[in-house]
Amino acid sequence: MLEVLLTTLQVAGLAGLLAAPAGIALGYGLARRSFPGKSLVETCVALPIVLPPTAIGYLLLMLLARDGVLGAWSPAVLFTWKAAVLAASVMALPLVARTARTAFEEVDPRLEWMGRSVGLSRGRVFWKITLPLAQRGLLAAVLLGFGRALGEFGATVIVAGNIPGETQTLALAIFQEIQLGDTQAALRLVLLTTLIAFLLVWTVERLLQRQERS
Repeated sequence: MLEVLLTTLQVAGLAGLLAAPAGIALGYGLARRSFPGKSLVETCVALPIVLPPTAIGYLLLMLLARDGVLGAWSPAVLFTWKAAVLAASVMALPLVARTARTAFEEVDPRLEWMGRSVGLSRGRVFWKITLPLAQRGLLAAVLLGFGRALGEFGATVIVAGNIPGETQTLALAIFQEIQLGDTQAALRLVLLTTLIAFLLVWTVERLLQRQERS
């Protein structure tokens, strides 16, 4: 169980680190910018939420295959922990982006305009005003991304397989134990996963409540 937990935390942690900057950038752009094709970007960002994870996994499989667009650059990614991280980050990205967008939208634009009016550049306004005011919501976005990566199954099993000690996460281990008929082992893994998820969701709710009060 410890090996599975460590693999899960490694994959989810790295996936969260990958999804966080991209998701926060997307959230900021969608919250504060108007540009041609914005609705198309919003739709593409939301697609992994509504598409079956196995469909996302198959698309990644085609991209990472030897004759795929990304396979020529990284031929040794499939069925490794790197593929598990990539799949989990893709599935986590929409949740990070949507939560980050909400966090930025809750920042009063008048405060940013005041910063610009006293001579601050757009970048300094972001770092000195926008980011501090949105920080709790952004931390919640990162934690939700980590939680989504923690429970990822469909896309991961297609591009990374279920290799113990390499790509086997808690979600994959639960599925394996059920297939083997070991209900006690499956229940232990379910309880562990539930505990981690509960702590994450509780933390996120606390952060969002403080964000609303502030």
